[in-house]
Amino acid sequence: MECVPNFSEGRRPEVVREIVAAIEAVSGIRVLDYSSDTSHNRTVVTFVGTPEACEEAAFAGIARACDLIDMAKHHGEHPRLGATDVVPFIPISGVTMEECVEIARRVGQRVGEELEIPVYLYEEAATRPERRNLADVRRGEYEGLKESIGTPERAPDFGPARVHPTAGATIIGARMPLVAFNVNLGTSDIGIAKKIARAVRESSGGLANVKALGVMLEDRQIAQVSMNLVNYVKTPIPRVMEMVRREADRYGVSVVESELIGLMPMDAVLDTAAYYLQLPKLEQSQIIEARVWE
Repeated sequence: MECVPNFSEGRRPEVVREIVAAIEAVSGIRVLDYSSDTSHNRTVVTFVGTPEACEEAAFAGIARACDLIDMAKHHGEHPRLGATDVVPFIPISGVTMEECVEIARRVGQRVGEELEIPVYLYEEAATRPERRNLADVRRGEYEGLKESIGTPERAPDFGPARVHPTAGATIIGARMPLVAFNVNLGTSDIGIAKKIARAVRESSGGLANVKALGVMLEDRQIAQVSMNLVNYVKTPIPRVMEMVRREADRYGVSVVESELIGLMPMDAVLDTAAYYLQLPKLEQSQIIEARVWE
């Protein structure tokens, strides 16, 4: 099983290290990657292990983030609800989506009861259809949730109907692997990035399985289209990249670079290489390292 928690801290490396250490301390866990972004003020951690180990490690990370992050002082470009913003459990090998859903709900209940952090379930673990989409659950962000959590439609699945004084709220769920993929533009005009994001994302009539928003990278003074590709098989990376390029051309803006947040599946890499190299029959068996691993 894989777990990819997102923490609302990307500017204090010492805090990030403590959270990662709490996850790594669980027997049977291997942290594959963690990546911090100062503009987003966010860190994405990717770890794998047995279902039992992932369940314990996720709780350990959430608990440590609760101790170290104060949402009243948090500011960043990325939408968020809490110190541990979102925790997805992902089946990789020998684990079913149903098992991931069960674990997500158990962790959610434990976080709500032991840490007194309100928890919302999303994607495959959602208990309400309107909460499947992460963006809908996160709407209003931490500041808005403080005002609305007492209403019936914003009542959490677990925990108290009030935000935690420092940790805010947490979203926990189960999903298939996604690709967190950002495109940086040759402009400081965030309005252009927002227009491109609106054209690309599914909710605005763009590409299916794409979530996107326009943000400003203050440290670099460039605008970015930040995206989650929630089904890279049905909507491949090259299709998304080319649409972003075409939209950028409309505004006379270049694509400076793209960036990957966390990890991506091998078949997504192969699909991208096959498209741009015009190698329609490219297979994993043709990659030296993949053959050695086999």
